[in-house]
Amino acid sequence: MDHPQSLRRHAGREANVSTTRTSSFRRPGADHFEPEISDDPQVQRRLRGQLEQIDYTAFASNREILGQALGAVDTQKFQRMAVAAACARAAWVGGAMAAAEAGHALTPEQVARLEHLRTAYNELTEAYEALRRMVERGYLSFRQP
Repeated sequence: MDHPQSLRRHAGREANVSTTRTSSFRRPGADHFEPEISDDPQVQRRLRGQLEQIDYTAFASNREILGQALGAVDTQKFQRMAVAAACARAAWVGGAMAAAEAGHALTPEQVARLEHLRTAYNELTEAYEALRRMVERGYLSFRQP
């Protein structure tokens, strides 16, 4: 524990130190340059039109490329993705449970195996969510059974 003299000595040094505070608040997904916007309504309309063109170009590109690469999706494709993710989760957690049952520290090989299983589960889960977002955004068509 520090003595009062030590605390005073530290406090004296801290008083001479200048500090700069910064804010790193960032809106999610706002990684685009945001210039000062003119108050002129005509300039604002033109900018909105340009941004809509950019957004539509990205949408059309995603729809064309993803549609060609993946085709239409249906309930069965989503079910297969969900089953693959569930199997990967079961393998990962089952492997961890089996390792814990052994009652000794994990070997580096066992840790590597668990890491591989967890990565497989995470990747399949992310792929499922990505597929869902593609349908939600209209990049892929969803066929009803």
